[in-house]
Amino acid sequence: MAQFQNDKEAADALAASFQKLRQEIGKVIVGQDEVVRLVLTAVFSQGHSLLVGVPGLAKTLLIQTIADSLDLSFNRIQFTPDLMPSDIVGSETMNQQRDFHFVKGPIFANIILADEINRTPPKTQAALLESMQEYAVTVAGQRYPLQRPFFVLATQNPIEQEGTYPLPEAQLDRFMFNIELGYPTYAEELNIVKQTTSNIKNTVNKVLHAADIQAFQELVRRVPVADNVVEYAVGLVHKTRPNTERAAPRTNQLLEWGAGPRASQHLIVGAKCNALLNGKYSPDIEDVRAVAVPILRHRLVRNFKAEAEGIGVEQIVKELL
Repeated sequence: MAQFQNDKEAADALAASFQKLRQEIGKVIVGQDEVVRLVLTAVFSQGHSLLVGVPGLAKTLLIQTIADSLDLSFNRIQFTPDLMPSDIVGSETMNQQRDFHFVKGPIFANIILADEINRTPPKTQAALLESMQEYAVTVAGQRYPLQRPFFVLATQNPIEQEGTYPLPEAQLDRFMFNIELGYPTYAEELNIVKQTTSNIKNTVNKVLHAADIQAFQELVRRVPVADNVVEYAVGLVHKTRPNTERAAPRTNQLLEWGAGPRASQHLIVGAKCNALLNGKYSPDIEDVRAVAVPILRHRLVRNFKAEAEGIGVEQIVKELL
């Protein structure tokens, strides 16, 4: 790991590393620039992300590629209705000497892809969400810390909702970002088809190691923020809370529930990281705006009027901005 003389030098190194990461990931992933930016922002902000998109948009490949470029261990857990908590965290087994020992589950990796998290019952969802919050798992009264950095990327399929278990709002709140994947453009899809139907395999070079990522995560926390930026972020979150002193008129019309204090925290940490990735040393209001939609998208609950009129959460957030 490189040693930096000061935080300015470290900030320049992070911005340069971010550009290298985008180049390496771009060898395999065509387009999806905004998704890559947000996922890397979450990694350096010590946050988790929820990816929402229809099947076949390369969600798994994207996360695998990011893990490869970051030189981190990666595990994919396919969530199904019969998945048990022990299938994620591990369990105690008896060896030949009749002693119990703990066999680690797939949660013991740096990057976890929780595929279709809404297809498994709440008890199993809770096992994953506890590890996201505590960075540890408890089995038979024994606590086992997880490897750091630790980052969960969960996917949800927005179609075929029959037989699924939607995440409750309190558990959704643990995800820093809700990232929506759209279809590729015509030109991007042409490129994807040419790449994936030939026998040429692009290899991704490792840009950062675990120690580098942890150092950059600590750097993000040290970034100074002007009071007016903090006031803007907190004010934006307060605007989303219906029937409160600072609620926006549109909020009272369209929202049942607004965002909690964790949204304000994520807006500031996300803005700090966004500033660093763009070569700045301190965030401004534009950096808060750059991360506002994916941070607030899953924290606001529309009322009947908004649903009946087909007004989406994203549209409401953009109006508040």
